[in-house]
Amino acid sequence: MFQHPLLEEPPTGSAGVADRAQARRLTARAAGVCAGCPLRAPCLYRAVVEVDISGFVAGTTARQRAAIRGRLGMGVAREDFDTLAGITGAHRQVDHAEVLRVRAANPSDSLETLAHRLGCSLSTVKRHLRRERREPSAPTIPVARPTADQVADTARQVLGGGRRQAA
Repeated sequence: MFQHPLLEEPPTGSAGVADRAQARRLTARAAGVCAGCPLRAPCLYRAVVEVDISGFVAGTTARQRAAIRGRLGMGVAREDFDTLAGITGAHRQVDHAEVLRVRAANPSDSLETLAHRLGCSLSTVKRHLRRERREPSAPTIPVARPTADQVADTARQVLGGGRRQAA
């Protein structure tokens, strides 16, 4: 049920009545399953704060999770799975942060393998790593993450149409 295409990509307004009705039924059924799950709270927290997951997760749609993040004043970057998996076009421009991110994600890979993953030349990877050794990037200041209670309260507001509901 959770892998149904209508839960992954909800139908647009121009979709047929039958597709929209089926999406509503699937969403209600999935919400019922999630409501009784003992892992709902940590699942919701992870889906809102840690990773941008598509589809129906922890009793919420992708649009509802975006609304929760908006109310919390936060965002979650999408992971570039193609780059991490090594699926890229040949010899393209890569930025410094991308080289460092892929290196951090794959510390035991050879520089040749990293270049292949990034779709750039070996000399490009070496140049960025030398630059980082010479002039290390400024550390990023971590943004304070919301607490699990803040995420749960905000989710109740969003799912309740903006009305605060009792816990």
